[in-house]
Amino acid sequence: MSTTATPPTHWSPTENILWKAPIDGAGSGSPIVWEQQVFVVTAVPVGDGALDFRVLCFDRRTGKPQWQQTATRATPHQGIHETNTHASASPCTDGQYVYAHFGSRGLYAYTMDGQLAWKRDDFPPMDTRLAFGEGSSPTIAGDRLLVPYDHEGQSWLAALDRHTGKTLWQIERDEPTNWATPLIVSHEGRQQVIMNGENYVRSYDLATGEELWRCGGQTQRPVASPVANDEMVFVGSGFRGSFLAAFRLGGEGDIRGSDQVVWTIQRDTPDIASLLLSENRLYFHKQKSGILTCVDASTGQKHFGPQRIPELRTIYASPIAAGGHVYVTGRDGTTVVIKDQPRFEIVATNSVGEGVDATPAPVDNQLFIRGNQHLFCIQAAD
Repeated sequence: MSTTATPPTHWSPTENILWKAPIDGAGSGSPIVWEQQVFVVTAVPVGDGALDFRVLCFDRRTGKPQWQQTATRATPHQGIHETNTHASASPCTDGQYVYAHFGSRGLYAYTMDGQLAWKRDDFPPMDTRLAFGEGSSPTIAGDRLLVPYDHEGQSWLAALDRHTGKTLWQIERDEPTNWATPLIVSHEGRQQVIMNGENYVRSYDLATGEELWRCGGQTQRPVASPVANDEMVFVGSGFRGSFLAAFRLGGEGDIRGSDQVVWTIQRDTPDIASLLLSENRLYFHKQKSGILTCVDASTGQKHFGPQRIPELRTIYASPIAAGGHVYVTGRDGTTVVIKDQPRFEIVATNSVGEGVDATPAPVDNQLFIRGNQHLFCIQAAD
């Protein structure tokens, strides 16, 4: 969600496309933007089952490549789900380094001009549920980089020094495979790391890794990442069950059944796509479908939905909000734009002409979409 971006609401493969840049290989990590640079990750087949795990940088003004680095060349030890890729974790940047996490293949930090600053290639191989593949993204928190590592082996969460890659703390988690990304929130002067999980939603102290509180009720193999406002954090999952809850941030220990759980919803909750919080409205898909619900974040009371969005079937990308609109993107590359308001109202239906699994990035008057074959910069014509 962007409070400053005002991207176009209308486009097509031939309309309002400032540029599109071809991308080799496959990746569903979302594009990220820092000033005049756009970064994506990809995994490119190079023969005999091996892949080049690459970080790409494009000039935001022209779409021309600025630099490309192969983090590593490796043969994956495990397969992936037919809809997953080997580059599904989104990169992140603090303007000093770009961090690309390829899970079992390692974590790599590059300077903004493409020089390798450090790497961590000592992580044990992940054993994901049913060999579905990897995909949790790292999160920057001040001078720390949070790295999630939930799988069918020993799961853990680590905080690394973002300048050096050194482990500051690492805590074991009794959780199976989980594709969600950590969220950093602040409460009464303490920063917390919120992690989704099949067994429990958990909060950890960012400084030490100490577990602060937990709550059960989630469904199997969570993917959706949490969102938060100043008072509460919202966490949900929707595979083989439904669960979404609003948690106060001051809890201790097991808070299930306590007043720290403000409200819960147990139907029509999201599977792959994460939640969207905008203007105290919480938007979420039903499982992987194009059926959208919007509720009041304070109470959980419904504004609208479950509402089927025409022309959207299967959803992997998370909904985003910018410029008074919500952008909802399906796997076939169709994006439906609705008004960011308590009443459902469609503004436009658009397509880039190819599949999209990554979440779009709204910046200023532009929208960046990572398709299956191209990176698109959407901008209204002058």
